[in-house]
Amino acid sequence: MALLTVRDLSLGYESRVVAEGINFTVNAGDYLCIVGENGSGKSTLMKTLLHLKEPLGGEISVGDGLKRDEIGYLPQQTVVQKDFPASVREIVLSGCQGRCGLRPFYNKADRKCCEENMERMGITDLANRCYRELSGGQQQRVLLARALCATQKLLLLDEPVSGLDPKVTKEMYELIERLNRDGITIIMISHDIAAAVQYASHILHVGRNVFFGTKEEYLRSDAGRLFLSRTEGGEET
Repeated sequence: MALLTVRDLSLGYESRVVAEGINFTVNAGDYLCIVGENGSGKSTLMKTLLHLKEPLGGEISVGDGLKRDEIGYLPQQTVVQKDFPASVREIVLSGCQGRCGLRPFYNKADRKCCEENMERMGITDLANRCYRELSGGQQQRVLLARALCATQKLLLLDEPVSGLDPKVTKEMYELIERLNRDGITIIMISHDIAAAVQYASHILHVGRNVFFGTKEEYLRSDAGRLFLSRTEGGEET
């Protein structure tokens, strides 16, 4: 059964449509990359999947026992967020907030989850460090650990390697791939089409022409060939 099903979705702000006719299905274990030109509605789509924005039309449904508060989310960071004055442990632990319900405090299980996910991301030695003192790659590991505290099923990642150097970018992609192999379903926005076709199982192309299918089908499609030729030619995407 599908974790997430999207039918005839329209996205936008007030009455202005940014993207429409979006249909796709995400099954457990998939690795879906969302690609497309700047301004095509990729981040708007992700916010809509998280119910942070209402769609202009269409339907989003969840299945396979997935609850709305069991989706981990790693957003693009702002300059203000990068300078957040909290410890690594505090930030990772805050990923458990959705499970607290009416409890005003974290319990033993929450703290155990925090420690396990810091270890999973290789940041246990940073637990007491101030977040704003970390490198960009370390900060992304912290935020990924935080997102993992919210879910064991589905992670939504919005440009998780943005601003990172090539070495750290490769390490981050390998971490995400490992999480996918461990059974976590991935939905990731990426401007890096080379990484998308290397790591993803499926591609959703958002734009004037909407495409959804396996990465092999995408590489053979008109939308895929055109987009790849533009990116390889050095155009901004």
